[in-house]
Amino acid sequence: MMREIDFELRGEFITLDTLLKATGLAQSGGRAKAMVAQGLVQVDGQAETRKTCKLRAGQCIALAGARIRLRAAPPQGEAAAG
Repeated sequence: MMREIDFELRGEFITLDTLLKATGLAQSGGRAKAMVAQGLVQVDGQAETRKTCKLRAGQCIALAGARIRLRAAPPQGEAAAG
Protein backbone atom coordinates (compact mmCIF):
# COMPACT_ATOMS: atom_id res chain seq x y z
CA MET A 1 0.00 0.00 0.00
CA MET A 2 1.26 3.46 -0.94
CA ARG A 3 1.97 5.76 2.00
CA GLU A 4 0.68 9.29 1.29
CA ILE A 5 2.44 12.15 3.06
CA ASP A 6 1.41 15.81 2.99
CA PHE A 7 4.41 17.92 3.93
CA GLU A 8 4.03 21.58 4.83
CA LEU A 9 6.90 23.80 3.76
CA ARG A 10 7.99 26.39 6.29
CA GLY A 11 10.09 28.36 3.82
CA GLU A 12 10.36 28.91 0.10
CA PHE A 13 11.88 25.49 -0.56
CA ILE A 14 13.36 22.34 0.97
CA THR A 15 16.18 20.23 -0.46
CA LEU A 16 15.40 16.68 -1.53
CA ASP A 17 17.76 14.99 0.94
CA THR A 18 16.40 17.09 3.83
CA LEU A 19 12.81 16.22 2.86
CA LEU A 20 13.51 12.47 2.85
CA LYS A 21 15.04 12.71 6.31
CA ALA A 22 12.29 15.03 7.66
CA THR A 23 9.52 12.65 6.54
CA GLY A 24 11.29 9.64 8.05
CA LEU A 25 11.68 7.91 4.68
CA ALA A 26 15.46 8.03 5.17
CA GLN A 27 16.96 7.23 8.56
CA SER A 28 19.82 9.70 8.05
CA GLY A 29 21.06 12.40 5.72
CA GLY A 30 23.63 9.96 4.33
CA ARG A 31 20.92 7.40 3.58
CA ALA A 32 18.80 10.09 1.90
CA LYS A 33 21.72 11.08 -0.34
CA ALA A 34 22.35 7.43 -1.22
CA MET A 35 18.69 6.87 -2.15
CA VAL A 36 18.78 9.86 -4.50
CA ALA A 37 22.15 8.87 -6.00
CA GLN A 38 20.81 5.36 -6.69
CA GLY A 39 17.94 6.83 -8.72
CA LEU A 40 15.26 5.62 -6.27
CA VAL A 41 13.47 8.98 -6.06
CA GLN A 42 11.21 10.72 -8.58
CA VAL A 43 10.18 14.37 -8.56
CA ASP A 44 7.03 15.15 -10.56
CA GLY A 45 7.33 11.78 -12.33
CA GLN A 46 10.97 12.19 -13.39
CA ALA A 47 13.99 10.46 -11.83
CA GLU A 48 15.95 12.98 -9.76
CA THR A 49 19.64 12.41 -8.96
CA ARG A 50 20.51 15.85 -7.57
CA LYS A 51 20.62 15.29 -3.81
CA THR A 52 20.09 18.94 -2.95
CA CYS A 53 17.62 19.93 -5.66
CA LYS A 54 15.25 22.59 -4.36
CA LEU A 55 11.64 21.48 -3.99
CA ARG A 56 8.74 23.90 -3.75
CA ALA A 57 5.04 23.79 -2.89
CA GLY A 58 2.96 21.87 -5.41
CA GLN A 59 5.62 19.31 -6.30
CA CYS A 60 5.16 15.58 -5.81
CA ILE A 61 7.98 13.27 -4.74
CA ALA A 62 7.71 9.50 -5.06
CA LEU A 63 9.81 6.53 -4.03
CA ALA A 64 9.15 2.89 -3.24
CA GLY A 65 5.97 2.72 -1.19
CA ALA A 66 5.52 6.44 -0.56
CA ARG A 67 4.39 9.66 -2.19
CA ILE A 68 5.00 13.12 -0.70
CA ARG A 69 2.98 16.19 -1.69
CA LEU A 70 4.51 19.54 -0.80
CA ARG A 71 2.24 22.38 0.22
CA ALA A 72 2.91 25.90 1.37
CA ALA A 73 2.48 26.73 5.03
CA PRO A 74 -0.01 29.51 5.74
CA PRO A 75 1.73 32.85 6.33
CA GLN A 76 2.61 33.46 9.97
CA GLY A 77 0.21 35.76 11.81
CA GLU A 78 -2.31 35.99 8.97
CA ALA A 79 -5.83 34.64 9.04
CA ALA A 80 -6.73 32.23 6.28
CA ALA A 81 -8.53 33.93 3.40
CA GLY A 82 -12.07 32.77 3.01
